[in-house]
Amino acid sequence: MEINVINMKNEPVGKLEVPDKITEAKPNRALVFELVRQYQAGGRQGTHATKNRALVSGSGRKLWKQKGTGRARIGSLRSPLWRHGGTVFGPQQRDYSYTLPGRKRATVLRSILAQKMKANSLYVVDEISLEKPKTKAALELLSSLQLGSNKTLFVDSASNKNLELSLRNLQEAKFSTVAAFNVIDALKYRNLVISKQAFAQLTKILAK
Repeated sequence: MEINVINMKNEPVGKLEVPDKITEAKPNRALVFELVRQYQAGGRQGTHATKNRALVSGSGRKLWKQKGTGRARIGSLRSPLWRHGGTVFGPQQRDYSYTLPGRKRATVLRSILAQKMKANSLYVVDEISLEKPKTKAALELLSSLQLGSNKTLFVDSASNKNLELSLRNLQEAKFSTVAAFNVIDALKYRNLVISKQAFAQLTKILAK
């Protein structure tokens, strides 16, 4: 399958061959859910923590003798049974991230790209170049591509700092690199605008 390549003025300048492994990919909702869950788990800070009896302040001495007082036995002021005592089985710092096979991620991203091509919401631009990092320049680019206020994700190399800085003030647009391209952004943003070079890199990775 071939896809049109346009310039920044939305004029066709050529075509690009897309591997059949990407265009023929079928959506798999179960895999999408699994990948979204894994991505969100990796973003959790996991910094919550409570103090157990080893961490709370207080003396470790025995408050009264074991027998003969008529009171319950106690060995420490820091016991969880007492006020200001330690917490039993409270949350502790942990890493929520886990890994999934790379082929699962590739399968989901291939199906998303296929769906965007079928919906005509994937735009391959030969080169995205802005003279200065200006929000106005980003708005003009969105207008020339006739994207309006639709959520749009731009994907290009990390060296395109002017584009990255121009988009960061816009709520409906975001910049990403090929390495940072993920399922959350692919699903969240309706339109995908990607440079020809970045599209070639992405398809080469996903076509393996």
